[in-house]
Amino acid sequence: MDGTIVDTEPYWMTAETALVVEHGGTWTHEQAMQLVGSGLENSARILQGAGVQLGVHEIIDHLTDRVMEQIAVAVPWRPGARELIEALRAEGIPIALVTMSLRRMALRVADAIGDGTFDVVVGGDDVTHAKPHPEPYLLAAERLGVAIGRCVAIEDSEFGLVSAVSSGAAAIGVPLHLTLHEAPTHELWSTLEGRTVDDLGAALERHRARATGATS
Repeated sequence: MDGTIVDTEPYWMTAETALVVEHGGTWTHEQAMQLVGSGLENSARILQGAGVQLGVHEIIDHLTDRVMEQIAVAVPWRPGARELIEALRAEGIPIALVTMSLRRMALRVADAIGDGTFDVVVGGDDVTHAKPHPEPYLLAAERLGVAIGRCVAIEDSEFGLVSAVSSGAAAIGVPLHLTLHEAPTHELWSTLEGRTVDDLGAALERHRARATGATS
């Protein structure tokens, strides 16, 4: 969600900086970039290390509230994301939203796109192991009732790509704030703008071909 459907990373960074400053510390852009795509509990512990004197879940709730306040003012959509989602819905293809943000924030963004857009929403508080662990994507596939090998996962961070690849999904990286590295395990697209359902289908077929080649 964050960085793929909506560019909320600047919202998170603003919230993190304000929180650290409130507790007498400093928070640089470089430090904030290290949290992009990470699970919220891991991020909260890093913020504790930067001087935030709150519990892990207090930090998570505080940051989520601040980001949701900013979303209420403006939803920063990523180019092509809503259009691709609408095309998938028109074809009757099930979609899951898999994010390490809290479920309540994910549902807010999902509602902004349209009621019933996502068949499944998996938030960071729905899983035991956050990205880069494969659990989030495996859970989403299970709840969709679809084999993970028939799924395409779109990610903007290394944490997310590792999660998607290790789950067995066809993984596509669309970088935004971070540089993503090429590898035979996934594809890289510069943008979702202009991408179609057929493009996703072709990516899935290439993934299947790579998997068959690896096991033959």
